[in-house]
Amino acid sequence: MPPTARAEPDPRPGEGDTAMRLSVFRAPTMAQAMAALRRELGDDAVLLDTRSGRGGVEITAAIPPDEDDDEPWLANVPAVPADNRPRDNQLGPLPEDAPLFLIGTPGAGKTMTCVKLATRHVLAGRQPLVVTTDGERAGAVEQLGACMRALGLALAVAGSRTALVRALENAVPGQPVLVDTAGCNPFDDARVRALLGLIHGLGHPVLVQPGGLCPEEAEEEARAFHAMGARHLLPTRMDVARRGGSVLAAARAGLTLTEAGTGPDPANDLVRITPDWVATRLQGRSA
Repeated sequence: MPPTARAEPDPRPGEGDTAMRLSVFRAPTMAQAMAALRRELGDDAVLLDTRSGRGGVEITAAIPPDEDDDEPWLANVPAVPADNRPRDNQLGPLPEDAPLFLIGTPGAGKTMTCVKLATRHVLAGRQPLVVTTDGERAGAVEQLGACMRALGLALAVAGSRTALVRALENAVPGQPVLVDTAGCNPFDDARVRALLGLIHGLGHPVLVQPGGLCPEEAEEEARAFHAMGARHLLPTRMDVARRGGSVLAAARAGLTLTEAGTGPDPANDLVRITPDWVATRLQGRSA
């Protein structure tokens, strides 16, 4: 089996002269197949089906006939400019029109970020729906559950896509929804398939990535998560990381810089990323 292979498009009738472009991608790993999908069809492509076999994986994807994408998290994001000063359109708030799925590698700070976001909502008078899918890490449910009880919130636990969909259906219109996921190795095909099978199409995946990684590693990891649908970046541990090079490197993968974790205080240590904040970090100073 070649590393990537694209089948002939399979147009299907739509309204008027529009048609759904279907394409099949095959590769030894899910990460390679997803990367080929994005290269060939772009960021508007919608993943329809995944299959695994003896020779690798197969992905079926399509380009929607309508240019107005129903899933904003698949929108294209400009790359970081050469001068390392992000433009305003590369910075933005976290999306609020669908559930936020906090994804990233093990230990990246997803659970603490979930606590901080939930705390922000409660202090603003909102009651978010908080869900965890992390049944793997010892004490993960208990830790997050204790924090939610302190905020006067319940915690829903969803170990499968069916359970997750049911949990999300409990959200009332306009209610913020936060989903803490288990750590995922984006270079492990089985882990990638499991995460995609759980969350695909249900909301906005937000990459939570610890600051202080070497830029090359940060960018490679971000590109893998971008191929899985992440369009926003929330760096953590920026109180410990002394420079912002890894943040800018990760943003080159096509991620919008949103906020940054700057300490352990749930009420205060989540700040918006601005051009000045980035410039300060690049100079090795705390913002």
